[in-house]
Amino acid sequence: MSASDLLAYCRAGFEKECAQELTALAARSGVEGYVKARPDSAFALFHPHDAAAGQDLARRLDAGALVFPRQVVRCGPMLADLPVGDRVAPIAAAAAALGRSWRELFLETPDTNDGKALASLIRPLETHLHRALAKAGVAIDDPAAAERLHVFFVGGTACHVGASRVAVSSPWPMGIPRLRMPRGAPSRSTLKLAEALAFFVGEEALAKRMRPGMTAVDLGASPGGWTWQLVRHGLMVTAVDNGPMDAALLESGQVRHRREDAFRFRPPDPVDWMVCDVVESPSRVCALVARWVAEGWCREAIFNLKLPMKKRWEEVQRARAIVDEALAGAPYRLRMKHLYHDREEITAWLAAGRRQGAC
Repeated sequence: MSASDLLAYCRAGFEKECAQELTALAARSGVEGYVKARPDSAFALFHPHDAAAGQDLARRLDAGALVFPRQVVRCGPMLADLPVGDRVAPIAAAAAALGRSWRELFLETPDTNDGKALASLIRPLETHLHRALAKAGVAIDDPAAAERLHVFFVGGTACHVGASRVAVSSPWPMGIPRLRMPRGAPSRSTLKLAEALAFFVGEEALAKRMRPGMTAVDLGASPGGWTWQLVRHGLMVTAVDNGPMDAALLESGQVRHRREDAFRFRPPDPVDWMVCDVVESPSRVCALVARWVAEGWCREAIFNLKLPMKKRWEEVQRARAIVDEALAGAPYRLRMKHLYHDREEITAWLAAGRRQGAC
């Protein structure tokens, strides 16, 4: 089976931005094609005119470098009209045509209300599919395999079968981490920073880059959802906000509350981390965070950008340009992602150092 299409999962309502990004990615790589993206479907599909060029693009793609797609899977034509009595046989055959050894198997659906209902219907298929794959000579749960197998159902009898490279794709089914609201956190915004740390830093590296005794500044901290995450990792935090902070955080001994404007505050000494979740234009927030990195006030920063209702992809490009101009050609690393716990916003990570390119 020719797996040259790119299937990208996203939040419902952001199909247009996902399509724009896939189109821009293909154009930069010199690959011609078109995107299918139905509104509120929670996915987009890029089809290249030349299958070989599409396969080459898929092999070089780093899904983590894209903003709006949560996951990107290279796949072939959709399997439609699957027989209700034996849906797993055609799926197993398509998987065998793609490869014989996989790190793991993800059965997935769009992140929509219809998708959630569909997920309960297809869940019983997983055991049967594992058996059918084994019968077809396809190995699942091979720790040496470089790719993951995806079966993405768009209906009860229709699905896409595809693959993603483990090293450069989301490790979570549907690209969604399963995080629980921690007891004691003062607001649900704490989940945004928890997901951002998992995505941009990773669990293994986090223990080294967020050690007890390190310092941080939280701009726009009230009531303390992001500060709570920093305290949890042992950091000493300066929480900057004119609003009130959670009393338990202030009693922890790790938080100093400064009632100041986030855009005027300057740290008396450099800190390891700066985080920022303020309601302001993306351009102003980008200029602020870029200055913190350029001036050496922090080593790494994680921040939210509140997107407009229209021209969101253009706003992301504008934000990148602002950072590039503010850092005046100095080496830096910038990544942006529309995380699961984001709504009409994206989350970004910025640090000084060697520039990392996208696909």
